[in-house]
Amino acid sequence: MNVLNPIAVHYLMTTSLTWKLTMQPITNYQALSLQDSELRVRYNDVTRGVYFIGTTPPKTSTELSDVDGIADKLVDRIKDLAFDGLIVYDIQDEGSRISKPRPFPFKSTHDPRYYSSLLNKKTGRPVITYKSVVQSEPEVFNQWLNEAWDQYQVRDIVLVGSPSTQNQVSLPLHEAYKTIADNEHPFFTGGIMIAERHAKKGNEHQRLIEKYQQGCNFFISQAIYDTQATIDLLTRYAIECQEKGLKPQRIILTFSPCGSAKTLEFIEWLGVSVPEATSLRILNADNPLHESIKMCCNSLNQILEAVVEYDLPLGLNIESLTNRKEEIEGSILLYKLLRSTMDMYLAQHEFRKQQGLKKPF
Repeated sequence: MNVLNPIAVHYLMTTSLTWKLTMQPITNYQALSLQDSELRVRYNDVTRGVYFIGTTPPKTSTELSDVDGIADKLVDRIKDLAFDGLIVYDIQDEGSRISKPRPFPFKSTHDPRYYSSLLNKKTGRPVITYKSVVQSEPEVFNQWLNEAWDQYQVRDIVLVGSPSTQNQVSLPLHEAYKTIADNEHPFFTGGIMIAERHAKKGNEHQRLIEKYQQGCNFFISQAIYDTQATIDLLTRYAIECQEKGLKPQRIILTFSPCGSAKTLEFIEWLGVSVPEATSLRILNADNPLHESIKMCCNSLNQILEAVVEYDLPLGLNIESLTNRKEEIEGSILLYKLLRSTMDMYLAQHEFRKQQGLKKPF
C-alpha cells in the first residue's frame, strides 16, 4: 500500500478540518425499524451527504455457512468507516445488452434480500436492496415485496429495468413502480441514474423526474468515469427541477477503483463510459490502481465544483467490482478520500449560504 501514500497524505491533511465543518455528527444506527425506513428520515437533511458501501451477494455455489463468514469479513473491513448504510446489488446476466463476451463469467448469487438482512443485523445500518423486475409478473413481484418486508426486514429498494430493449419484459419498470406504490408496506424506493444514456439521448433528466412522479425518492448512478457526462446530467436535472418548481431528489454518485486492464474491460462491458484519455492514463500508469483512485478524486472535485451551488442533495456509493484484494483495499481508501471531499464541499457551501456569500472561499 506504499504506492498509495500520496493520496493517504491528502486524506490525513483534510480529515480533521472536514469533521469540524460537517453540519451534523455521525450517529450510531440501530437495527432497521419494523415500521419504516431510517434512510427516509436521513435523506431529509439536504445539508449533508449520505454515504454507502456497495457489495454483491456471494455466489449461489457458496454454502450458507460460508456466506455468513464472507459477511463478517466485509463488516470487519468497514468497521472503522463512518458510513450511513450499504447497497446490495441484484446481479443479472446482461448478455443481451452487448455482443462482446463478459470479461468475468456470469454466476448467479444468493438472494439479495437474504444478504441485505444479514448485513443489516451485523452492522446495524440500513441496507438498500437492488431488485431486477424484468422477469417478474406483477403478482410474483408483489409477493416478493411482502416477503422482503416481513421475512428479511428490507425497507429500502432500488428497482432495475431491462438492460436491453431486445429483452422480453414481463413487468415494465413503470408498472413495477406502481406495484410497489400500491403495496401495503411503505418501502423507500429509488432508481438508477445513467449519465451515458443522457449523453446519447439527452433526456435522462426527464426520466429522473418521471421516476420521481412514479414514487422514486432517490437515484444511484452507475460507476463514474466520464466526469463531464455526469456534470451535464446533474446540471440539466437541477435546472429542470428549478424551472418546474420540483424538489430535486437525492443523487448517490458511485465510484469504483480500477487496478488492471481486466477490470477496466469489465467496467466498459457494464456500459460505463471511459474516455480514451482516462483509459490510457490508467493502463499506462506505473500503478493503475493508484492512478484510478487519483482520477476518481479529481472527478468528484470537478462534479462538486460544477453542481454544489444548485443545492442538489448528494451522496456517495463506493464499490469494488472485483474480489481482488488490492482493489477491495483500494475501494476502502477511495471511500475515505471521497467522503472527506464531499463533506468539505457541502460544509463550505452551507457556511457560504448562512453567511450570504456568493463565491467559494
